[in-house]
Amino acid sequence: MMIRLHSQATTTPKIRAVLQASNEPASTLAKRYGISELTVSKWKKRDGVEDHSHIPRRLQTTLSPAHEVVAVFLRKTLFLPLDDLLAVVREFLNLVVSRSGLDRCLRRHGVGNLREMKQEAPKPKHKAFKSYEPGYLPVDVKYLPQMPNETSRRYLFVGIERATRWVFIRIYKAKTAANARRFLRDLNRVCPMAIHRVLTDNGKEFTDRLLGLRKRAPTGKHEFDRLCAELDIEHRLSPPMHPQTNGMVERFNGRIEDVLQSHHFHSDEEIEITLHRYVWLYNQELPQSVLASKTPVQAMKDWYKIKPELFKKKPYYLPGCDT
Repeated sequence: MMIRLHSQATTTPKIRAVLQASNEPASTLAKRYGISELTVSKWKKRDGVEDHSHIPRRLQTTLSPAHEVVAVFLRKTLFLPLDDLLAVVREFLNLVVSRSGLDRCLRRHGVGNLREMKQEAPKPKHKAFKSYEPGYLPVDVKYLPQMPNETSRRYLFVGIERATRWVFIRIYKAKTAANARRFLRDLNRVCPMAIHRVLTDNGKEFTDRLLGLRKRAPTGKHEFDRLCAELDIEHRLSPPMHPQTNGMVERFNGRIEDVLQSHHFHSDEEIEITLHRYVWLYNQELPQSVLASKTPVQAMKDWYKIKPELFKKKPYYLPGCDT
């Protein structure tokens, strides 16, 4: 009989059978097979070696009040058509919600007619930032909630390309200069366009500008600055105590917080998978009102047609997460 393994499984049926038959301590078995003691205990309690279904036994076909709030918020802020919003809701909120059920929810909250919403929406006032060509990326770091299987919190590094709103993320165990450098190297490798500027705050992971409470000029010897120089990237710093200068990333982090609040996560792995799926969906599928209802990837393709010299490689639709 063929057994279908869960995509994130860390053990094989053969190893599971060995775990169930063994009388050795969980710590010994965990070390031998490179798995956690929780995984060992889980399989010792099981009667078989097959993965259990991850689909809830009782499927909720309607949205909870909390999920309705998120769906209405996405409708109001992104002006998503019904089918696009349905894809997002099924991906992150309720796998089995029906199209008609979501439509009734939107109408009940007064956001059922997208055409009227767009006509009534106030025109945005763009005055905070100068307009830039592709290649300018604000970068920021956000705490992630600590999971039961973690001994400490992890950190989400986020970079957003200003002209196209294209997003790149990485998750690390520490907010260090070494990880900031690692993030920038990965960002530069994956980003289709040439990066000419990054904007960060004055955190120690990014700069040596602040020594205690004293402000000084960066020395250029910081790990992050050295990599910027190596990659020919200008490193700009926001004014101390003014995080709103990096507001684009702050707003995206607010969306990440909405995703985190709308789920009940059990492990660090669940959070990581969900966030990477969300970023993929954001880049590839979600039209942005600030981009004239285009997705970040569509905006990137348009820039490539106009100024291909700004790119290192041709942008294209990705079937999976950016890696």
